[in-house]
Amino acid sequence: MNNGMPLQRVMIIAGESSGEMYGALLANVLRAEWPGIDICGIGGVKMETAGVRLLSRIASSFGALEAVRSLRQLRRTYHTVLETLAAERPQVLVLIDYPDFNMKIAPRAKALGIPVFYYVSPQVWAWRSGRIRTMKKIADFIALILPFEESLYRAEQVPCAFVGHPVMDEIRQRLAALGLSEYDIGSVELKHAARNALGIPAADPALVVMPGSRHHEITTLLPVLVETLHGLRMKHPEYDYVVPVAPNLHHSVRDLLQTTLEQEVPGQVRIVDDSLLALCAADCGIIASGTSTFQAAMLGVPHVVIYRLSPVTFWIARRIIKVNYISLANILLDTLGAEASAFRSLELLQKDVSAGNILGEVLRLMDDPEHRNDCLQQYRLVRNLFLGKEATKTVAGHIAAIAHAVPSGERS
Repeated sequence: MNNGMPLQRVMIIAGESSGEMYGALLANVLRAEWPGIDICGIGGVKMETAGVRLLSRIASSFGALEAVRSLRQLRRTYHTVLETLAAERPQVLVLIDYPDFNMKIAPRAKALGIPVFYYVSPQVWAWRSGRIRTMKKIADFIALILPFEESLYRAEQVPCAFVGHPVMDEIRQRLAALGLSEYDIGSVELKHAARNALGIPAADPALVVMPGSRHHEITTLLPVLVETLHGLRMKHPEYDYVVPVAPNLHHSVRDLLQTTLEQEVPGQVRIVDDSLLALCAADCGIIASGTSTFQAAMLGVPHVVIYRLSPVTFWIARRIIKVNYISLANILLDTLGAEASAFRSLELLQKDVSAGNILGEVLRLMDDPEHRNDCLQQYRLVRNLFLGKEATKTVAGHIAAIAHAVPSGERS
C-alpha cells in the first residue's frame, strides 16, 4: 500500500458517532501501515483510543432546532482546525461526512495547498443535489460508501470510487474476535457465540432495543419503548431484552435509561456496551433510525425503525428530502428494482411511533415465518452489495496516493 513512501501527517475530521467510528477504523489502519504517522483531528473517544490527537470534540446534534445549542462550540472548533491546518500542514485532510461543517473547511485547506479527501459523501441523492458540483471544486477525491452514488458523481466528472461500507469493516472486526467471518452472518454459531458472551440463554427469544445514541432521542423514545415492553411481556413473558448503550452517552442519561428499564421490566433487561454483539445475539430489534438500523440489516436482524423529531424539524425535512425511506437498507432495496421483493422494514415516525404499532410489527417478525423469511432474504440482497469490500483499507490506499501525488513543497 505505501509504495515505500511514508505518510507522516494526516488530519481526520468526524463530527458525529458513526463518522467517528469510521475515523477510528481508518486511524488504526493508517497507524498499522505507517507506525510513525501523526494523526490529529476532530472526533471522540473511539478516535482518541485509535491514536488520534484530538484538537477538539464535537458533540453532534440532529435537526435544525437541536443544532443551535452546538453553534458556539462549532465556531471554536472551526477556528482551531484552520489554525492547525496552517501551522502543521498535514499531507492530507480527511473529511468524514458532516457536510455542513466539513464543506466549509475543505476550501480553506485547498487554499493552503493541502489535498482534501472526502470520505462518505453528503447525501446528494436525498436532498441538495447541487452539492455534487461544490464537491467537485473542494475535494481532490471522494470515497463513496453506497454503490449507486458512483454514477451520480462520475456524470459530473468528479474523481471518486465506491469503496464499500465501513460498517462491514466494523462487523468483520467484531466477528473475527469471535473466531467467525462475514460469511457466518445468520448462522447458529454466531448467535450462540454472541449470546454466550452476553450471558443470554441460547434457547430464549431475545430482542435488541436501541433507542439512539443522543440525549434527545432516548428521552423522547423511552416512554413508548417502556409501554411496548409491557405489551410484549404480557404476550411473551419468555422474551429477553438487550439494550446497548453508546459509550459517549452522558452518565445521567445512561442512568435514566438503565434505572427506568430495570424498574419497568425487572430481570429481563441487560444493559450492554457492545451494540454489534447485542445485534448478533438478537432475534428481532426495535431500533431508532440511524447507523444501527443498517448494522441490523447487515447482520440479518429483522427490526422495526422508529424516530421522532421536533415538529418544526420534521416539517422542514418532509419538504426537502427526496427519498421514500429513512432506513438505508430500504433505500438500497429500492435501487435493486425487480431483484428485490416488496418487503421494506417498517418505519414509524412521529405520531406513528406508538406501542401498538411497534408491538404489531415485532410480533409479525417473530411469529409469521413467511414475513420473517422475506425480510431476511431482502437483507441478504443488501449485504451482498458489500461482501468482500474492505472499505477502510481501500480508503487508506487512496489517501496515500493523493498525499504522494502532491509535492511536499506545495504544502509548505
